[in-house]
Amino acid sequence: MRLVSVNVSLVRTVRWQGHDIETGIFKAPVEGPVRVGRTNLDGDRQADLRVHGGEHKAVYAYAAEHYEWWRGELGRTLPFGAFGENLTIEGFPEEEVCVGDRFRIGGALLEAVQPRFPCFKLGLRFEDAGMIERFLDSERWGVYFRVVVEGVLRAGDEVIRVHRDPARFPVPGLLRLLLSKGGSPDELKRALSAAALPPEWRAKIARMLKEK
Repeated sequence: MRLVSVNVSLVRTVRWQGHDIETGIFKAPVEGPVRVGRTNLDGDRQADLRVHGGEHKAVYAYAAEHYEWWRGELGRTLPFGAFGENLTIEGFPEEEVCVGDRFRIGGALLEAVQPRFPCFKLGLRFEDAGMIERFLDSERWGVYFRVVVEGVLRAGDEVIRVHRDPARFPVPGLLRLLLSKGGSPDELKRALSAAALPPEWRAKIARMLKEK
């Protein structure tokens, strides 16, 4: 795996459906070393901290290979960062990334914790409100990371998985459980056994298990 692009953006105000919206979704690639802090990258900000950013959404990664699929789906070229990701990674096996897996990139150590559930700002970014549904249907969701060790990284760095969580619950599987409003009790229990599962997800899955 290799980091092919580091993408950041400060908050800007844009007009969308008759309203002025503050957003940090317009990420663009940057050159050179970038420091990863506990809640974001240098030069990067999130507008609505109620649903973006924070410990369990500090860094968002997206597979470079997804771009080829989206170019065919949308019929246009997309620059890295178009999906609001901080890190675009080549050879990133999203389906094999489990909650609690840890990756070293440059001097930073990151822990995979959850998938991305898109909000209306993805529609804003693509000027298409239907993009939210298309994104969910694609099952190309990307991975949010918690920062275990702060450090500096840059495009071209190797991405090394240094720990595999024993629960082995795939990150995309969390969103599939939510979207299907189901999952077997065994699946739900396995998800809950992942120590790195964020509190919000733990509460949701515990409720789903209780309803079984």
